[in-house]
Amino acid sequence: MPEQYTHGHHAAVLRSHSWRTVANSAAYLIGHLTPGSNVLDVGCGPGTITTDIAVRVAPGDVVGMDASADVVAHAEEQAAASGISNVRFATGDAYALDFPDETFDVVHAHQTLQHVADPVAVLREMGRVAKPGGIVAARDADYSGMIWYPEMPGLTRWMSTYQTVSRSNGGEPDAGRRLRHWAIEAGFIDVHSTASLWCFADDIDRAWWGTTWAERVSATTFGAQALGQGAATADDIATMRETWLAWIDAPGAWFMIPNGEIVCRKPKA
Repeated sequence: MPEQYTHGHHAAVLRSHSWRTVANSAAYLIGHLTPGSNVLDVGCGPGTITTDIAVRVAPGDVVGMDASADVVAHAEEQAAASGISNVRFATGDAYALDFPDETFDVVHAHQTLQHVADPVAVLREMGRVAKPGGIVAARDADYSGMIWYPEMPGLTRWMSTYQTVSRSNGGEPDAGRRLRHWAIEAGFIDVHSTASLWCFADDIDRAWWGTTWAERVSATTFGAQALGQGAATADDIATMRETWLAWIDAPGAWFMIPNGEIVCRKPKA
């Protein structure tokens, strides 16, 4: 199935993805980020997790790889401004990583496998470039597991639209629950599975999350794809946007996102 990235790289998407750090998005991996480790971050986006990893594993070398040249350029600019010298970024293909076998101590992918048509093949490729005894790790959200309050028809419509668009683009929005299965299918035997949450409840977090998605449904690739695929009408898009903004100030508003996680140990030779 042809793949198309559902979110695109609009400024609203980059703002959302730039919020991510090791602490809030890859805490399950911290114990494996030891000084001197070489790390590959597959589907790195704007690179905030990547540069955070670089700080933790220095003097080890870290590479962030993404399919989008524009987002790689953004990540390079941010890393240069931070003064972190042991990280670099490159464009690449997750199905054909441009590195020799057994190069990295840790190969990581955050919110990447949900967007590829063959996540098992990507995990196998991640395993190829991991050293014997090294780690292949991934974390992905599970959209059907998301819970919010209050119940609002516009958010229910947003969810069904997102599910339709993501699958039409070749992805799997409920990736979180499938990670362990995909890892086993990829041939990993030592697979440790965990889960963690993102929760948006206080005033600042609600305003940020709600306004971000209001913009994402109306002004980014997602909204255009929904219209082009017939998954939503212009009125639907407007309703979803208005609902996200209304949700911010709804009494007791709360939003939770579950994430599945895997840490796969590559067998030693």
